[in-house]
Amino acid sequence: MISIKSNHEIELMRKAGEIVGNTHNYLKNYIKPGITTKELDTLANDFILKSGATPSFKGLYGFPGAICISVNDEIVHGIPGKRKLKNGDIVTLDIGACYKGYHGDSAWTYPVGNIRPEIAELLNQTEESLFSGLSVIKEGIHLGEISNAIETTARKYKLGIVKELVGHGIGTEVHQQPDIPNYGKKNTGPILKEGMTLAIEPMLNMGSADVAMLDDDWTIVTMDELPSAHFEHTVLVTKDGYEILTKR
Repeated sequence: MISIKSNHEIELMRKAGEIVGNTHNYLKNYIKPGITTKELDTLANDFILKSGATPSFKGLYGFPGAICISVNDEIVHGIPGKRKLKNGDIVTLDIGACYKGYHGDSAWTYPVGNIRPEIAELLNQTEESLFSGLSVIKEGIHLGEISNAIETTARKYKLGIVKELVGHGIGTEVHQQPDIPNYGKKNTGPILKEGMTLAIEPMLNMGSADVAMLDDDWTIVTMDELPSAHFEHTVLVTKDGYEILTKR
């Protein structure tokens, strides 16, 4: 069942989303060659706590970090550690914050220093895929419209669409119903209603869609070791469209 949020719940989710967006804006100033992923994680943890929230992912299903930090061919769920970012890397910060029991969730892939033009294109095309999915959202559409819009843009650029990882509903838990694949058919799936809150998140690969899990039992990587990008916003379904709750 997909939950419909009350006005009070929506206000709490707006605040959670605002903290997530602010955390992204804060961290992006530190994304430079030489910083470790653990240092970014500590900065995120402290900023979220000072903002009056708690990191949504810390301890979630046993995850050890405050945020997920994935580099280059790592798609999602990268564990912060001693790895230093290098010029030419890309890094995805997947940030969740819980404010008074309600969650916001947003991922963004950033360049580290100067990146190759084709990798910059991957980032731009994945971000475009996100906003293609968002653009169709309003009360009364089928969920499949979002999935189809993302897929159409991704296929235009011949990107690998990860099938094993999906967007999701969000609220008092980080992951709620429904699952939101980044591929699908129009006029399929549940019908959206005003007050639903969704995390839309295309995860697209430069090469093959095939993925593998590292021995840490968390980090998902591309099988062909080519880069992957991940862009995500938490949104509120409205009568005539949508509102981004994780504004940056």
